[in-house]
Parts: sequence; C-alpha cells; structure tokens
Amino acid sequence: MPTFDDRETAFEAKFAHDAEMQFKAEARANKALGLWAAALLGKSGDEAEAYAMGVVKADFTEAGHEDVIRHVVADLDGKADMAAVRAKRAECLYAVQAELAKGA
Repeated sequence: MPTFDDRETAFEAKFAHDAEMQFKAEARANKALGLWAAALLGKSGDEAEAYAMGVVKADFTEAGHEDVIRHVVADLDGKADMAAVRAKRAECLYAVQAELAKGA
C-alpha cells in the first residue's frame, strides 16, 4: 500500500529531522554557555572560542547535559554555582530553539 509506505517514510524523515535539530540546538546552547563561562573566566577572542568548544565536547561524555553543567561549574571554581549554570544553560537553549524555529 503506497499511501502507508509514503506516510511511514514521511514520519521517519520528520523524526530524523527533529533529532538533528535537537542535536544542533543542544550543541549551540552548550557553545553559548561556554562563551558565557569564558567571559566570567576573563577569556576573550580565540581563547573564549576554544573554551566554548571544550564545553561542547564535554557533552559527549555521557547522556544528558549534566556532564556539561559539572564541567562548567568546576571550571568556574565558585564564580557561579550549579543552579546559576543550569539556569544559564536553560536560557541559552531557549534562545537557540527560538532562533532555529525562525530558521536561523
């Protein structure tokens, strides 16, 4: 039945697209969080970019984003607590999702 096959293919494509968009949103939010943390650490320019990429890579350690939170909190060494870092990451993720929804 071609109609059901087409529908199945469309659902699979949507699932793959949604998963890709979520991955991109998470990575961009982690980078934004990294740039925020870099500023708190007094880093700028290439040094801040390199730090932000390290934060993005920290997310590949385990499932979820707690590894990123712990990484940033440890690096900030008292400049921001876990609650502040979680709140900033949530803010970054919300902003990135809004950008992606607009097609940015």
